[in-house]
This record gives sequence, C-alpha cells and structure tokens, in this order.
Amino acid sequence: MVSAVKVFKKSSPNGKVTAYLSRRDFVDHITHTAPVDGVVVVDDEYLRGRRIFARVAVSYRYGRPEDEVMGLSFFKEFQLVNTPVSFQESESDLSDIQQRLLKNFGANAHPFSINLPHHAPCSVFLDSGNDDTSQPLGVTYELRLYVAEKKEERPHKRNSVSFAVRRVQFAPLEVTSRRPHTLVSRGFTLSSGRLNLELSLSREIYQHGQSIEAQVCVNNGSKKTVKNINVEVIQHVEVTMISRQFNRVVASLESKEGCPITPGDSFTKTFIITPLVSSNKKRFGIAFEGHIKDQDVNLASSTLVPMGKSSNDALGIIVSYSVKVKLSCGAIGGELCADLPFKLMHPNPAAQKFPVRRARSIDKIEFEEFARLRRSYSLADD
Repeated sequence: MVSAVKVFKKSSPNGKVTAYLSRRDFVDHITHTAPVDGVVVVDDEYLRGRRIFARVAVSYRYGRPEDEVMGLSFFKEFQLVNTPVSFQESESDLSDIQQRLLKNFGANAHPFSINLPHHAPCSVFLDSGNDDTSQPLGVTYELRLYVAEKKEERPHKRNSVSFAVRRVQFAPLEVTSRRPHTLVSRGFTLSSGRLNLELSLSREIYQHGQSIEAQVCVNNGSKKTVKNINVEVIQHVEVTMISRQFNRVVASLESKEGCPITPGDSFTKTFIITPLVSSNKKRFGIAFEGHIKDQDVNLASSTLVPMGKSSNDALGIIVSYSVKVKLSCGAIGGELCADLPFKLMHPNPAAQKFPVRRARSIDKIEFEEFARLRRSYSLADD
C-alpha cells in the first residue's frame, strides 16, 4: 500500500522562495503547543549574504471597518514570532516529511520549525451577518517566510511567502464518565408547593455534528400548570479586547409532549437536539472556528484553559456552550429555567487507532500548490 502525504506548497511572486508545509495548524495541547514545521527552498546565489526569516503575526479584528470613525480602530496586529531560519538543524529534530523534502531539493532546502507562545488565542471568527465585510471579525494568523538582511525589515511581497495558519484545540485524550447534572426548584407567591426541574446530559464533551441528549425530569408539586417545554443550545461568546459578552441560540426546539403538566404530575423525557452550522449562517455574532482555504467551517469549539486557570485569563475570543431548558407556566406563572454547560469540540486525532500496517515511511508526497494572492482576496481565502 502506498503511503501518500499531502504537502502544501507556495512560491513567492518572483519565484525565488518556495515553502513547503506538512500542516497548517498549531495544535494547543493545553500543556504545550505543537509547532508548524516545513522546508523553505532558496537559491544561495539569490541570498547574497541575506537570511531567511520566519514570522508569525496574529490579527485581531473586534469591530466592523465601517464603524471606524475619527481615528478609532477596531483592529490590532501582533507579531508573535520572528526568527531566522537555521541552516544547520539536527536530523533527529526533523520530521519524516522534512527529511524527505531535504533529500528531494538538496542543498538549497532549509528546514524550519515555528512555535507559538502558550498564551496565543485560538483562531475564531464572528459572522458579520452579511457579505459586505471584506475583513472577517475575529482572530487570524499568518505565517510568512521572507528574505531580508535584518528581521526588523518589513517583509516585501515579491520575495516572501505567506500562509494562513490556525491555532486549534481538540478534545482531551482522557475520556471522562462524568455526566453534567443540575436540579432547580421554584416556589410561587401565594401558592404552596414547588416546581422541580432536573436536567442531565449523557456526556460532558460532544463532537461537532453530534446530537445532544438532554434528559428532562419535571416534578410538579406546585399549584401551577406547565404548558410547554423549550430546549435551547446557547453559544456564549466573550470578546476580551472590549470586554463584551453576548449569547446566541444555535439550536432550539419547543415541545408540548406530556403537557400540560398539571399539579401533582411528573414528566420525564430525553430531548435530542443538534447544533449545526448550516442553520446558523448569516447570523451576526455567531462564532465559527478559523478556517483556511475551502475547508468546511464549523461552529467554534469550546475554549479550554489549563488546570488551575480561569477562562478570564484567556485571550482573543472565548467560546463556551450550554443547554437551557425552560418550563413555561403561562403569563402569570412565568418560567423555570435550568442551564447546564457542556463542551463542543473536535475529536483529538491522536486518539484514533491506526492499523499496525501504517508505516512511518513516506512513499509519495502530493503537493497542493497555491496561486499568488490576488489583491481582492483576504487571508481566509488563502
């Protein structure tokens, strides 16, 4: 069986610099962030004493460009990494793909490995609600490889190569058997007894596209009548730059099954609800995960923080999810609500079981070449 690996290839406008990446994701493992590594090919005669530099910049847009008036700016750009590419790397530190590329391209090929700071934010963008905004709201990353005499020099487009990359998080490898659970109760003025609502989920972490199973138990010991039950999946978004928080309902259903729940009655049912990106497009404020090229976009994953740390210490755009169940008792009786948080994430690729036959050696490399960015394109289109 031939083992083929896709490698991303891109050349500078003058054709003198060509970069090869085996992946375009900085994976945050909570304890550390995996590097993005590759190989850059530059003719020594073209360098003429200059050096190759690798630069990673993060762009944080937290407001619409049309709202920037009187010098007010809703855009920040930070340079996280700017380091020269070493021409002497130990082979023990190189990946299999890097070693294969070095053999293919000879002495003009130089390996590189880029690490992001641990506090760097995850790639997330917010839907503006229309197609008029050319620059997406949110956090985007750019990896640029360029030729210069000093790293302080501004990279020139003609002899530089840029890739849109992302910083992502996956679900933890440790599978927990914990089932989120909550119990709320409410009494009513001038009425005896209490209305009890118990809400539990089948697991703590769900994958994108999976159905969420919410078990609802109602025990009506009050004198009020429950007329309907509403179940919602809510996305909570915090934009740290402006300390703004807002919530968006990404899935909902209303049920009158078992209703009305009259005084003294009980009701138990498992509701199945699925938050999908297809039903949340063109909605202002919905957070999606950072995407590159033409990959399918998903709702933004839950933001994880290290043990002992608070989500208030995270940067960028912080995303979390919860299931909310509302019991409606009419205009006079009001509502009883239960809110239960959960995590929505991608499975960790390291948890996948591969057959023993899967070898480390690479039999074939497939190059995916990118055309030069046009002036009207954004980094997200790269």
